[in-house]
Amino acid sequence: MKLYYLKGACPLASQIVLEWMNVGYELEEVTREQTKTPQFLALNPVGSVPVLVDDDFVLSQSVAIMEYLAELHPESGLHGTTAKERAEVRRWLSFCNSDLHRTFSLVFVPQNFQSTPQGQEELATKAAERIKFLFSVADKRLADRDYLAGKRSLADPYLYTVNRWTRAKGIDMPDLKNLDAFYNRMATDPGVQNALSRQGLE
Repeated sequence: MKLYYLKGACPLASQIVLEWMNVGYELEEVTREQTKTPQFLALNPVGSVPVLVDDDFVLSQSVAIMEYLAELHPESGLHGTTAKERAEVRRWLSFCNSDLHRTFSLVFVPQNFQSTPQGQEELATKAAERIKFLFSVADKRLADRDYLAGKRSLADPYLYTVNRWTRAKGIDMPDLKNLDAFYNRMATDPGVQNALSRQGLE
């Protein structure tokens, strides 16, 4: 398997899943410029990462990749073992992908949505406030459990990855103690540390 990634971006979540499953994989780092080349667009016409290549099968989109890996390796238990457990995992995967990740795009690239500097600044500021609210939802969820779905699952690497972005963008969330505990727990996980090391991250 080969995973295409941008350093520190959302493919980190899929990479952590690979580490947790003890699956052998290659990493192929690309730049934003390279994601627009004909060679990369042949893999993913959207021009985004992650992309997973498994022999002659090519798959994009974080959630699809993680669920594919869980289907290949059900023994990992990362997708849950009952219908209700799987629903909870999907719920929190969707939360990370559709709510948190999507809102971060307004902070990272507001110019894609607003044409004026003032509009971009206002959009990024409002998005940051929304991000704080969304993380407060995750914080409440983690009040009585170590992981989003109760047990360690596909959702946790995604939450950890987007949580790292708050530090990169200086979004301060001082009162979310449960989220901080989750972040620290994930940061000391051997699989997470291996994934970070292979990307040259700390």
